[in-house]
Amino acid sequence: MTSSQRILGLALVIALAAGLGGCNEKRDPGFQGWVEADMIFVSPDEAGRVTKLNVREGDEVKVGDHLYSVDDDLQLADLNQNKATLANAQQTYDRAASLSKTGSGTQANLDSAVSSLRVAEARVATSETRMARRKGFAPVAGKVQQIYFREGEMVAAQRPVLSIMPPGNMKIRFFVPESELPKLAIGDEVRVTCDNCAADISAKIYFIATTAEYTPPVIYSLDERNKLVYLIQARPARPDVLRVGQPVSVYLNPKTPVAAK
Repeated sequence: MTSSQRILGLALVIALAAGLGGCNEKRDPGFQGWVEADMIFVSPDEAGRVTKLNVREGDEVKVGDHLYSVDDDLQLADLNQNKATLANAQQTYDRAASLSKTGSGTQANLDSAVSSLRVAEARVATSETRMARRKGFAPVAGKVQQIYFREGEMVAAQRPVLSIMPPGNMKIRFFVPESELPKLAIGDEVRVTCDNCAADISAKIYFIATTAEYTPPVIYSLDERNKLVYLIQARPARPDVLRVGQPVSVYLNPKTPVAAK
C-alpha cells in the first residue's frame, strides 16, 4: 500500500468516525407552540356613538393618551339638571342656616336642608364622572392591536372600542408530555425559534398546568404515543421580535442541537 493510499484510508476512517459520532449525538426535536398575548380592552361605561378616534391599529400609545370619544349629549343634560338641583338645594340650605342663626328656623329644617344639599352635590359629582368617562384613555402603554368600532358607529355599554397589547403581556404557549414535566420548573429558560426569526430568542416559564389534557388538534406531536399533555406558558425576553398567532418551536435545553426539519 502506497503512502497516498494509507493517507486516504486514514481520512476515510476519521470521516466515518465523525459521522457515527454525529449520529449518536442527541438532537432536540422541540415542541410546537404559538404566540399569544393578554390584551387590554378599553370600553365606555355607557352606550353611545363614537365621535372621535385618535389612534390607528399598530400605533404605540402611552399611559393616559386620549384614544377615543363617545357622544355625551345625554350625560351633559343629566349634569345640567343635577347642577340646577344643586343650586336650589344650596339656596334652601342658605335660607335654613340663616333662619337657624336668628332662632326663627328649626333644627329639623336645617338638617333636612343639609341632607338635600349633600345628595345634590353627590349627584353632580356622579354626572361629572359620567361625562369624563365619555373619553377613553390608555390605561397601559403598548400597541393598539385592533379597533372594533370606528367614528360614527354605535358601541354598546362595556363593549371594547379597541384593544391594546402591552409588550409584557405577550406569551409563548406550548404543550409537553408528562414524561417531560420533571425537567421543568417555574423560572426555567427555554429557547424559541420560528421562521426567519432572530437566533437568540429565549423565554422564561411562568406557568405549568397541574391538569392534563388531550393533545389539541392544532398540535401535531412527533410522538403519537403521548396523548396526554400539559400546558406550559413562558414570557419571551424579546417580545418585540414576535407576533401574535405566530407558530414557534420551543426547546427545553437551550444548548441541545436542534433536530433537522
